[in-house]
Amino acid sequence: MKARKITNFALDADEETLGQFKTCYLEKYVVKAALMPDAHLGYVAPIGAVLATRGYLVPAWVGYDIGCGMTAAKLPKNIMGSLQKNSMGIYREVKKNIPMGLGEIHKSESKITNETKEQFKKILDKFKKNPYNSRVLDFLRSGKAVRNLGTLGSGNHFIEMDFDEKNVPYIVVHSGSRGVGHRFATLYMKKSSGKEKGFEETHAILSTSDEGKEYLNILDFCLEFAELNRLEIVRQCVLAIEKIIGKKIKYEIWTNKNHNHAIKEAGLFIHRKGATPAKKGERGIIPANMKDGSFLVIGKGNKDFISSSSHGAGRLWSRAEARKRISPDFFKKEMKDAEITGDFSKNIVDEAPEAYKNIYKVLEMQKNSIKVINHLKPVINWKGD
Repeated sequence: MKARKITNFALDADEETLGQFKTCYLEKYVVKAALMPDAHLGYVAPIGAVLATRGYLVPAWVGYDIGCGMTAAKLPKNIMGSLQKNSMGIYREVKKNIPMGLGEIHKSESKITNETKEQFKKILDKFKKNPYNSRVLDFLRSGKAVRNLGTLGSGNHFIEMDFDEKNVPYIVVHSGSRGVGHRFATLYMKKSSGKEKGFEETHAILSTSDEGKEYLNILDFCLEFAELNRLEIVRQCVLAIEKIIGKKIKYEIWTNKNHNHAIKEAGLFIHRKGATPAKKGERGIIPANMKDGSFLVIGKGNKDFISSSSHGAGRLWSRAEARKRISPDFFKKEMKDAEITGDFSKNIVDEAPEAYKNIYKVLEMQKNSIKVINHLKPVINWKGD
């Protein structure tokens, strides 16, 4: 039997994280695995794990936030002055139009753009053409699913208005499939484990089984749903900017990538749990923290990394530890000194820059996997409590 290839690029990973990774890659269906520089402890599989399997899918390795990922939209350079001048007005308008926080969704479909609602219908029609669970379809048709589109969520999810060294503005979004993905991740973790409780474990589904075909179908739906969610957030941000500065603007989607998924590549299922796809020439975004912004990158297709890179800087401290170590007053002053518009309350102190690893060290450790081509710095930051 050919030996599986295991690579570890993690920066200062603790023993618990490494043990979690080992438990995953020792499964018999794993062909190869890699741990990204930002790796830290997660649920079942560590954040920053890339696990390639043959013939099997593991819902717990994809995780609850199916399709969590990043989008960057490039805006016209000539509006940068207006964005800075009207930053508070733009902040308030976006906050008003985009539900932010745990469980927050739109109260009505009327708040969502027609373009997004049409795209939702298309991905739902596509879903219905493949094997599905009737309970899943009932929920997707219920009206609640679509109301998750254009919503941010909580934790490390964010929206930023950024600018690069040439003063070109960007909208950057970090979000996923929201309550839709969480619902179906939970359902198939339970199905794969055969348990109603204690199902957060490594349990695989044979991809050719009826259950495997169902999971692949809803997985694909949620990945497209997550991409659509971020596009709707961009659309709502653009509408808010247009309203505040009083002029129409054109924008370009620079990239829209999921970093929580299981997708088929070269006959294998590549499970990325908080890892950015980085095939040769592929565009990606690696966020640093609330103060240092994000980095636009191009993949090099490095096989040792399984054509992947980090999905961020990675947590240095757990949320509980960060709340103990970082004072709300220090956090507020730090963000004020950085001249970033936003609401930096004690509720999100666990997202303060100090809670994350040094992004420059993380980038250096993956220079063979990605090339950094642009650094985006924040002007406005939005987060949900």
